[in-house]
Amino acid sequence: MIKAGIIGASGYTGGELLRLLVNHPNVKLELATSRSLAGKAVTSTHKHLEGFLDLKYENLNSEDIRKRCDVVFLAVPHGSAMNYVPELLDGNTKVVDLSADYRLETSEFEKIYGVKHSDPRDAVYGLVELHPEVKKENFVANPGCFPTGATLAAAPLAAAGLIDIAVFDSKTGISGAGISPSETSHYPNLAENIIPYKLTTHRHRAEIVQELTALDGKLRNISFTPHVIPSIRGIFTTAHLFTKEPLSTDDLKTIYQEFYRDRPFVRFPSGIPSLTAVRGSNFCDIGFEADKENNRVVVLSAIDNLVKGASGQAIQNMNLMFGLDETCGLWLPAAAP
Repeated sequence: MIKAGIIGASGYTGGELLRLLVNHPNVKLELATSRSLAGKAVTSTHKHLEGFLDLKYENLNSEDIRKRCDVVFLAVPHGSAMNYVPELLDGNTKVVDLSADYRLETSEFEKIYGVKHSDPRDAVYGLVELHPEVKKENFVANPGCFPTGATLAAAPLAAAGLIDIAVFDSKTGISGAGISPSETSHYPNLAENIIPYKLTTHRHRAEIVQELTALDGKLRNISFTPHVIPSIRGIFTTAHLFTKEPLSTDDLKTIYQEFYRDRPFVRFPSGIPSLTAVRGSNFCDIGFEADKENNRVVVLSAIDNLVKGASGQAIQNMNLMFGLDETCGLWLPAAAP
């Protein structure tokens, strides 16, 4: 059995890791850390796990965590993971970092996040559908939630060198803002409302640019604007992809199905994708339609931001890192409606 530990387990992503790992056939949950909650039952904060989990939060140093675990998930704030990684990576313990600390080139990270990086090192970007080399790694940087939905929506056309301009419009549930309440997440402010934010400067744009330009080095015009919607979970992305040549919807079907052939977590439902069809699951549902008159393709993607956008994807990475099928413990239908 793979002994797994979660550093920073009291938040939403930590809770999702616990929920998904508790029934994983190849994993034993070894520990969950929280400095402020040490000694308290994990179920005191994650009440949905009552009867499934008998762990208490611990406050441990990196050496003790490393000695007890085969894999460690870092579910800590941006800028904190770099304090743990050097002490966790000893050649035996594998690490999946859910923060942004290692997703970007060091200089790019420092510019965008305003934090001096204390541990510059390379990490594979853990979007499995684009980076199968994850299976050879001991350390993986788990992608951001917005970049997961946006990048998967555009990757097949980027890889074919067909995109001239890419414009991404994403709507996210409020859980993406984390467990601590804010003015935006205050119910009277969010209910029956849509709140755009960081219209042209959201830090997740850098990941989208990084991954799409890796597929097409000539692609330069990439825009991204996020919105918060009155939903708990999910990210729905509408990608307006202006192409270098006219494409039909049948062309798109061929390109997308071939690109994602043997990628079990990418689905092409009939009609328009829906957040309810992916809630609680690790699937990314994609739909598309060609606008030949304007050389535009509209691609729609739906993911659960806490699963495929965070914790589920982290487990998908873990599975490959340990030589398991990537669907192990994750082949679950959505919780609809």
